[in-house]
Amino acid sequence: MDTKNLGFNSKLIHAGAFEDALGSATVPIYQTSTFRFKNAQEGADCFAGKSDGFIYTRIANPTIKALEDSIAELENGFGGIATSSGMGAVTSIYMALLGQGIHMISTASVYGPSRGVIEQDFSRFGVEASFVDTSDIEQIKAAIKPNTKVLYIETPSNPTMELTDLEAAVKLAKEHNLIVVVDNTFCSPYLQKPLDFGADVVFHSVTKFINGHADIVGGIIVTKTQELYKKIRHAMVYMGCNMDPHQAYLVIRGVKTLSIRMDRAQENAIKVANYLEKHPKVAWIKYPGLKSHPQYELAQKQMKGPGSMISFGVKGGLDAGRKLMDNVHLALLAVSLGGVETLIQHPASMTHGAVSKEDKIKAGITDDLVRYSVGIEDVEDIIADLEQALAKV
Repeated sequence: MDTKNLGFNSKLIHAGAFEDALGSATVPIYQTSTFRFKNAQEGADCFAGKSDGFIYTRIANPTIKALEDSIAELENGFGGIATSSGMGAVTSIYMALLGQGIHMISTASVYGPSRGVIEQDFSRFGVEASFVDTSDIEQIKAAIKPNTKVLYIETPSNPTMELTDLEAAVKLAKEHNLIVVVDNTFCSPYLQKPLDFGADVVFHSVTKFINGHADIVGGIIVTKTQELYKKIRHAMVYMGCNMDPHQAYLVIRGVKTLSIRMDRAQENAIKVANYLEKHPKVAWIKYPGLKSHPQYELAQKQMKGPGSMISFGVKGGLDAGRKLMDNVHLALLAVSLGGVETLIQHPASMTHGAVSKEDKIKAGITDDLVRYSVGIEDVEDIIADLEQALAKV
């Protein structure tokens, strides 16, 4: 079935699906490492790229391809590349696009390991990077060097909830022939489509909203062009960052309820954000759905909705934040995000613990920052949990 002209929710159910020999209603799990050729010529054609047949699951697999095709269609891209984890996606992109003497510009408050692998590992091989506040286009402009090749954006940023103007950033990047990569994990293709704004590569940790059930880790990359698709896929295959067929099957299951889950979580988050903004023990709050957010208008322009991620500070700093986190009962004190359950964590000492103190301050990752991923529980229970925990601060 041609799904190109279907609505988004219909695509969630049908995009990427294919008819198998037995008429399965869902994409089967092709849990095999290798595939048999009909004859020697078919095997040769597959290895020569003259045939779309399957060879070996590290290279391609029908279950994994169904997921890749689904997300590529949802992101309006050329092709998808599924990986074993979100960091597998990040590393595949870096390996394909970076090299000795190449300079990259990235969001300063980007996910900790995405920054850490550049500063601690890729730097050993001559890769240069500048981490700036990409919500300020002038900072991006000032960071561009003759050897800059990649602009890597995370919007909203993790965990500071700052937004980068995709249209303006892409315009500047194209003036300098930069490849624009966007981490779209916080939004998913339901709330934001960076390729529509001119980005070249978009990727997700599908561990988060796309899968949504906290039972797998995985990543996916979608490119705008065939050229970039081949380049990044080549890097992924040779590094062995491929997703497993059973992982892919679970993500296919999860993606079908993406919009329903995100609508409910977002509806809850708006009420939770309003509650926190008025609470006397909350020092500040960053949520794109609040008019107090400095980029509220930008969120209205480039996102379908504000999402369900909230960052806030508790009066009393780090000790007060720890007291809050130690006293929640409904929310789980755990990293990750985007699942059906509400999660709470402390970025400065957890997800961004490897980032230097100086760089954390520059990126706005303060010791009092609490990151809150709102789930789909009854919102009255979520707020009651925060109420009783804040009462103990």
